[in-house]
Amino acid sequence: MTKTIAIAAGLIATLVIGIGLGLWWPGESNTSGAASSGERKILYWKAPMDPNYRRDEPGKSPMGMDLVPVYADESEGSDPALVSIDPSIISNLGVRSAPAESGALSRRINTVGYVGYDEETVHHVHTRVDGWIENLSVTASGDAVTEGQVLFELYSPTLVNAQEEYLAVLKSRDTTYHQASRDRLAALGLTADEIKRLDSERTVRQRIRIRAHADGVVAHLGVRHGMYVTPATEIMSIANLDRVWVQVDVFERQSAWVEAGQRVEVKLDYLPGKRWQGTVDYVYPELDPNSRTLKVRLRFDNSSTTLRPNMFASVTIFGTPTDTIVHVPREALIRGGTVDRVVLDMGNGRFRAQEVVPGIESGDRIEIRSGVAPGDRVVVSGQFLIDSESNIGSALTRLNNESRTSPDSTSSGDLADSDEEAPMDHSLHSEEHKP
Repeated sequence: MTKTIAIAAGLIATLVIGIGLGLWWPGESNTSGAASSGERKILYWKAPMDPNYRRDEPGKSPMGMDLVPVYADESEGSDPALVSIDPSIISNLGVRSAPAESGALSRRINTVGYVGYDEETVHHVHTRVDGWIENLSVTASGDAVTEGQVLFELYSPTLVNAQEEYLAVLKSRDTTYHQASRDRLAALGLTADEIKRLDSERTVRQRIRIRAHADGVVAHLGVRHGMYVTPATEIMSIANLDRVWVQVDVFERQSAWVEAGQRVEVKLDYLPGKRWQGTVDYVYPELDPNSRTLKVRLRFDNSSTTLRPNMFASVTIFGTPTDTIVHVPREALIRGGTVDRVVLDMGNGRFRAQEVVPGIESGDRIEIRSGVAPGDRVVVSGQFLIDSESNIGSALTRLNNESRTSPDSTSSGDLADSDEEAPMDHSLHSEEHKP
């Protein structure tokens, strides 16, 4: 009997040990299998553009996008500014990135200007005596004139009397007054050729011919035939178009980049593809108080008269290059009220907003003084969407942390409970006092 009991106890012990080993061994096997497979644990699914929209299973967001998984290794201790986006969504959003480069950046200024006359070639036509305009050969502004062309004839009683006095002195052969009378004619505007004609012909002309001193076009015409003029009347202005000026405005922040002699390139809308090469002729000493811009004058040869006054021009001024700096495409920079930033492409669909300190801006590139290293990839398309989600994620993380660590959270909850219970007690007491 005792032997039978011992055998039964041994069988029961063996069975218990076998069951225990069976329960332990599969669990160990499953654990090792999961570890070896390397599967990541998914905590939840969220909308790509709205981190507040979360679900326990895959699906669609309110915007129609596929929900993206959030893994345990990403959520624990991860950077709240780090944004992970599915590769298919990156393609749909058209996200593009470009590397930050290191090197010299040309101080290139892109601005606009207007073609104008070269004021050094402009001369004004005035008379030195009162009189009347007759036989005006120029009828409108813009008319071309040539050197020596008769512009108009002037009838002036003062000039007629001066010629008669000069002829009277010649007849008297009074050498004392001859030179004085001759100087008076010259002072009144009579040319040396007219005085020689008086000496030879000894006849007075009622109308004096006024001629052009150089080739050009009439920039301004202030008289008409038969008008009475005085020495203060600006009869016309004549300018040469063989050379022209282009007046441009440069922003105040770029004013230190400009100096005389720098190379300039000009393009006109009416001749696409054609470029004119010139130089900076003069930098004006003061800024415009209204526009806060610096005026710069450019000079161009214009023998073909292709550049016409008042034409609109796109101007590029090539300044001296900078030292070696880090620069990125201009569209990568997101300007804020107090903080400027870029979105860094961390690879594998991960992005992060990075605060930067921008420097000079030249053409389509901008200097980054701190925050970005050479070789870092910055997002140049779709960065505003990524930056907005990064800011939302950071704000939510801050709010969650503040709510968890706030010392007044418990007391505020108790206060709310007491406020809710007070009206109930009051109603009970009121019912007890009812008759």
